[in-house]
Amino acid sequence: AQAKGVQDIALDSPFEGADALFATDNYKAGILIGQYAKAAMAGKPAKIAMLDINKDNISVDVLRDTGFLTGFGIEVPDLKVMGSEKDPRVVGHESSGANPEGGQKAMETLLAKEPGINVVYTINEPAAEGAYAALKAAGKEGQALIVSVDGGCPGVASVKSGVIGATSQQYPLKMASLGIEAIAAFAKDGTKPKASDGLTFFNTGVNLVTDKPVDGVPSIDTAKGTELCWG
Repeated sequence: AQAKGVQDIALDSPFEGADALFATDNYKAGILIGQYAKAAMAGKPAKIAMLDINKDNISVDVLRDTGFLTGFGIEVPDLKVMGSEKDPRVVGHESSGANPEGGQKAMETLLAKEPGINVVYTINEPAAEGAYAALKAAGKEGQALIVSVDGGCPGVASVKSGVIGATSQQYPLKMASLGIEAIAAFAKDGTKPKASDGLTFFNTGVNLVTDKPVDGVPSIDTAKGTELCWG
């Protein structure tokens, strides 16, 4: 397509050779919820469940997972793969499929391994809903802090209700609008988008959404998160 003069724009997930990528800084999104979880634990010993998409090391999966661990203060030897950390605070990684059913099964598996889990990282809010269902079925819904990424309207509602402690909100509508603007500019006069700030992509922003803010981690509340949410 590029050989024929067609411009290739990627949204959210990169592909090799794209002319431009408009996306969330998923690593930063992970960092924010990791920092939040660490601060919210206030020094209490952590037992962490990691609910990823799957074991395939998909870029968004890796960035959010390793970002969370780094934000929590856990050393991650290889930021390109999940599970390279050796920290005993991490109970394990399980695949959720990024959906409620998978999240529930993954949480059940990790609770069987360590009933005392008190921090749950989830790739997205549907997986978080499943994790909460597993905790509730085990009578442990008040035991664990759940954090997530995406910030869709149902996810923000879950933060407001207390199911999720905090989520990192991304802005896919902004990704789409900027991508269309870039295509329009190219169609008009051949102008190609160029990322700035030393990034290889156009960062469309991320905010931590919580109604229980902690010192040192910038956040917005669910009222503002609802104004900005999508889906």
